[in-house]
Amino acid sequence: MSSSGVGTSKVRVLPGFGISMGFTVLYLSLVVLIPLAALLFNSTGLTWGKFFEMASNPRILASFKVSFMTAGFAAFANLFLGLLLAWVLVRYEFPGKKIFDAIIDLPFALPTAVAGVALTALYSPNGWIGSLLDPLGIKVAFSQLGITLALMFIGIPFVVRTVQPVLAELDTSLEEAAATLGAGRWLTFRKVILPELIPPLLTGFALAFARGIGEYGSVVFISGNMPMKTEIAPLLIMTQLEKFDYAGATAVALLLLLVSFVLLLLINTLQRWSRKTSRR
Repeated sequence: MSSSGVGTSKVRVLPGFGISMGFTVLYLSLVVLIPLAALLFNSTGLTWGKFFEMASNPRILASFKVSFMTAGFAAFANLFLGLLLAWVLVRYEFPGKKIFDAIIDLPFALPTAVAGVALTALYSPNGWIGSLLDPLGIKVAFSQLGITLALMFIGIPFVVRTVQPVLAELDTSLEEAAATLGAGRWLTFRKVILPELIPPLLTGFALAFARGIGEYGSVVFISGNMPMKTEIAPLLIMTQLEKFDYAGATAVALLLLLVSFVLLLLINTLQRWSRKTSRR
């Protein structure tokens, strides 16, 4: 075999495109497409009248408002908190850093129901932290603030883990060059570092927001489940199923899926735009 032939041949670790693409489509179908198709086709008794009746129900609209508003606030707060945590983990060395880094992934491993019970015990009026906040008129448990706090807890790893590797790969010589040209810390961060971090920040925001919309276990305890106030949309799906109202549960699920898809599409479009802007 000639050396030129060896140099020009492309060695692929994975099989050819046909096998790889076929496995990808099969896996995606089993995990995502088929369950979503089952949701659409398993709508026995769901008529357009029933769908629009559920879509205009004040209780359902209120639950959607609570779910999307608290998920949005939690994901937005995690942008700043996650960036700060990622910055500390990447740029500083301190005792117990590996333990601190491992704790970030705790919401991934911890059952969400356990997190909900723990947060409720801490922030209820007679809890350790809630008993200190209650005299100040700050009510966390059984309020939208408590829901937001729970969603911040389960969403923070998404932001940290998407920002951390990008921050670690940044060339610090660019920051040093900016400093030698007279740029201050804030100007260096805003002009040199932040443009590179916007795409992963948006990715982390989208992941945390999507997780927060469908979260159930960690929220159902601390929310109090008060209709029109702290009731979340996933709980309404469970309520309809307990009543054996499969058409109503399907209608709420379809509404949640539709609104979530539109919002995530907008976030992904903004993410692609920010990547194109940062490359220019």
